[in-house]
Amino acid sequence: MPATDYQGSSVPFASLGRSILSIRRDQVHSMDSSNHEASTQELELESFQKQVADRFLDLSSASAEDLLSLSWIRKLLDVFLCCQEDFRAILFNNKGYVSKPPLDRFIGDFFERSVKGLDVCNAIRDGVEQIRQWHKHLEIVLCALGDSRGTKMMLGEGQFRRAKKALADLAIGMLDEKDSGSVIAHRNRSFGRNNTNTGTSTSSTSNSGKGHFRSLSWSVSRSWSASKQLQAIGNNITPPRANEITATNGLAVPVFTMNSILLFVMWALVAAIPCQDRGLQTHFSIPRQFAWAAPILSLHERILEESKKKERRNANGLLKEIHLIEKCARNMTELADSAQLPLSDEKEKEVKERVEELDQICKMLKDGMDPLERQVRDVFHNIVRSRTEGLDCLGKSTHPE
Repeated sequence: MPATDYQGSSVPFASLGRSILSIRRDQVHSMDSSNHEASTQELELESFQKQVADRFLDLSSASAEDLLSLSWIRKLLDVFLCCQEDFRAILFNNKGYVSKPPLDRFIGDFFERSVKGLDVCNAIRDGVEQIRQWHKHLEIVLCALGDSRGTKMMLGEGQFRRAKKALADLAIGMLDEKDSGSVIAHRNRSFGRNNTNTGTSTSSTSNSGKGHFRSLSWSVSRSWSASKQLQAIGNNITPPRANEITATNGLAVPVFTMNSILLFVMWALVAAIPCQDRGLQTHFSIPRQFAWAAPILSLHERILEESKKKERRNANGLLKEIHLIEKCARNMTELADSAQLPLSDEKEKEVKERVEELDQICKMLKDGMDPLERQVRDVFHNIVRSRTEGLDCLGKSTHPE
C-alpha cells in the first residue's frame, strides 16, 4: 500500500472538506463565554502544526548531496528537539485536558513509544562509535602516506605496508558490520547515569522512576533488532478520528503529530547509522491533509530510493560519509596494491591526490562525529524528561511497581 494511503479511520479525512482542527473551531464559536480561551488554544495548536511543517519543508529542501550527510542528520535531530519542546509546552498549557479520557490514553501510548526510542538512541550511539573506529583506520593510512603531501616524497615499503594493514583492518571491520549487524554490540553503553547493573532493554522498563535514567537506559542486547523496534514504535499509529479530535479539544492532533515525528526520526537514524538488524520497511500512514505530511513522505521516499541504489544496497548505513569512507578505502587499497617503488611521477601525483581526499574525509569525521553523538544524547535525555513530566501531568506514579 502506498505511503499516502490511509485505512485507519471510518471517517476518511479527505471527505471532511476542511482543516484538521476546524471541528473544534465550530464548537469554539458556538460558545461565546469561552471563545477567548479556546481561540488561544486553537492558535497554539495550529501554530504547532505550521512550525512542524516549516521545519520538515526545510529538511526536505536538502540537495541530493546534503541528504543523509552528518550535517543533515544533525539538523534532523535539532528539528526533533524543537518539536518535542513545543509539544511539552502544549501539554503544560493544557494540563486540565491531559488527564481526561481519551487524551490520557493517547498521551500514555506516545510515551510508551518514546521509551522504545531510547533503545534506538543507544544503538545509534554504538553506530557512531563504530564509525569512529573506521575513522581511526583511515587516520593510520593518512599518517602512513601523509608525507606524500610534502615537496619531497618520503614513502617507502614500510609506509605502504602500514597503510595496507590499516586498510585491510578497515575492510574486515566494515564487512563484519554488514554480517553481524553490530561488531560492538557486546559493549553497548547507554546515555544514562553511571550504573553497574545489567538488565533488560529500555522498552521493558516503562515504569521507571522519576529522573532515574538508570532504569530507562539499559543497553540493547545482542539479539536486539532495529527493524523490530521501529515496527514496535510505529504499531497502531493512526490519525485521530473526528470524534476523537472533538473529545480532546483538538489535542489528539499534536499527539499524532509527535508520534509520526518520533517514528520518522528514529527510522531515518536507523537508515543512516550502522546498527543491529537495520531494516527500512517501516510503513508511514499520514493523511495529506496535514501540512507536514508532504515533506515527511517526500523524505521517506527519497531515503528509500537512496537505499535502492546499486552502490548503497548493501551499505552499513546510508550516511553520506560512510559512502565516502567505502569509496576512499577502495581507491586507496587499489592504489597501494598497484604501487611499485620507487614511485613514478604519475603514481606519485595520484598518491598525493588520494591522500588529499583522505585528509578531507578525516576532517569531516573529526568535526562531525562528536556533535552528532551529543545531539543523540540530548534526544535521549529529552525523551526521558518529557516522559517524566508527561506522566506527572497524567497524575500517574512514575515509580516502579
